[in-house]
Amino acid sequence: MKNIQINHAQKGFTLIELMIVVAIIGILAAIAIPQYQDYVARSQMNRVYGEISALKTSAEEQLLRGQVLSGALDTLGFSSSNLIVEANSGVSADGDNFVIEAELGENASVAITDAVIELIRTPDGGWTCNVVDSSAAGWDDSFIPVGCTNT
Repeated sequence: MKNIQINHAQKGFTLIELMIVVAIIGILAAIAIPQYQDYVARSQMNRVYGEISALKTSAEEQLLRGQVLSGALDTLGFSSSNLIVEANSGVSADGDNFVIEAELGENASVAITDAVIELIRTPDGGWTCNVVDSSAAGWDDSFIPVGCTNT
């Protein structure tokens, strides 16, 4: 008589193996999602900083012509941004300083909504950057662009 071997090889995954994979994915997601949201907020702050920094040239040119800087951002040639609340942004004089400011909102990350980036031109012709914190939950000082201060 022949000895017949029956092959009972496992096919597929066991329940415990699947649960381990799901647990690992859940742990990775719990770490990755907040990091991604912080990255998005930082990149949006830097984008708005770059968009309004481009207006410094126009502001300097208007000041050299003796014009008074005031009004909406479009007086400096700004077209639009889906991250800036244009109704709350603009150009103004603050004593001897001129201020270009942009309030974040519209499609900006929730963590940076209501934050304000101010570019301040001092009487000696230098420019400084100031960021007024967002009142929204999730704000972190790491969102502030390099070279800007925080109030």
